[in-house]
Amino acid sequence: MPGYPLLLLTILPGLLISYAIFRADKYEREGPLNLVICFGLGAAVTAPAVALEKYLCPVSAPNQWGLLKIVWVAYGAVALNEEAFKMIALLGGAFAWRFFNEPMDGIVYAVLIAMGFATAENLLYVHRFGSEPLLLRTFTAVPAHLTFGIITGYYTGLAKFNPARKTNLLLFGFGLAVFIHGTYDLLILQKSSDWLVVLGSVALYLCLFYCIELIRIHQENSPFKKG
Repeated sequence: MPGYPLLLLTILPGLLISYAIFRADKYEREGPLNLVICFGLGAAVTAPAVALEKYLCPVSAPNQWGLLKIVWVAYGAVALNEEAFKMIALLGGAFAWRFFNEPMDGIVYAVLIAMGFATAENLLYVHRFGSEPLLLRTFTAVPAHLTFGIITGYYTGLAKFNPARKTNLLLFGFGLAVFIHGTYDLLILQKSSDWLVVLGSVALYLCLFYCIELIRIHQENSPFKKG
């Protein structure tokens, strides 16, 4: 297990982002217990997701993977797998709660689940590899899970209050999160060009600007907004 300073650095990014998204819910904030439960659900589904990922794609000489193997790992073994477990946590938990009473709650709950997942994943990486990957993950993997969480949560929030289109909205949000997640991983995993790795990182932060707009839309359309 990592020492206390390293442990703090491992969990701090997820906690700070969780607090930021709590603050972004300006008009009718969720209770602390709900947030803790969602964070815990995200952490809980990390272990089965990682186990399935190892089963689907045993780590063997990744530098020798061909393009088809990299595409499978990016979109299938990682993106579809991880987003599915986070979606299960969201739909099996917060989606049915009576506290989920405005579209913005979809983003809040989805991001808390994503941050629980990212934090547990950080702990697994640090336990296995030490502190070396921590800084990189702080500025890549954690913001990536934030992005995917906002996208999933935005459409889940729409679906919650649009029964006629619920299934379509849920599938679209989930599919979009999987596509962006897989494309990001593909750019990071490919070995053809270092510039594509840079492009993946830049594209991730551009997606975050898009996600800020999604948050703003749900803020502006909150039924609890006065005036």
